[in-house]
Amino acid sequence: MNRTYTDDPEHDYGPTRTQQRRDALAVLAFASQLVELPPTKLARANLPEDVLREIDHLRRITSHIARKRQLGFLAKVMRRHDDEVFDGARALLGENRDQQRKETAAMHRMEALRERLLDSDDAFQELIDQHPDIDRQHLRSLIRQARIEREANKSPRAYREIFQLLKQLADEADNT
Repeated sequence: MNRTYTDDPEHDYGPTRTQQRRDALAVLAFASQLVELPPTKLARANLPEDVLREIDHLRRITSHIARKRQLGFLAKVMRRHDDEVFDGARALLGENRDQQRKETAAMHRMEALRERLLDSDDAFQELIDQHPDIDRQHLRSLIRQARIEREANKSPRAYREIFQLLKQLADEADNT
C-alpha cells in the first residue's frame, strides 16, 4: 500500500516548496531594498555585522551578473538570521515609502498650482493671499514669460522657475 503525505493529518510537513520559494524571493527583494538605502539610514537599521559586511561588498561590485549573484548570497546570509533582527530595517523602509509618497503628493500639488497659475489669474490672487510677502512683480513676470514660451513652443525656462519658486514657498511654510 502506498502512503502519501496526506495520510497522516497530524504530521506537520512544513512549508511547501512553493511557499519556500516565495519566502526566498521575498528575502531577495528585501535585500535589494536594503542595498539601495543610503549608508546613514542603513546604520540606523541595526543590522547584524555579517549582513552589513555583505551589503558593503555588494555595493562595490559593478558587473551585473556578479552583482546579482552576490545579492543572492546576501539573501542567503539574511535567511540565517531570525526575522525579528530585521524589524528595524523593515520599519525604516516603511517610513521611507511614506515619506516618498508625501513628497510625491506635494510635488503634484505644486505642479497643479503652476498649471492653474498659467491658466487663470484667480490662482495668482489666491497665491498672493496665502503668501502676502511674495515678490508679485517677479512672479507675474515669470507667468507671463511661461505663457509666451508655451505658445511659441520654446524651452520652458520660466515654467521651471515658477516650480522652483513654489517649492521654495512650500519649504518656507514647512519651516515656520
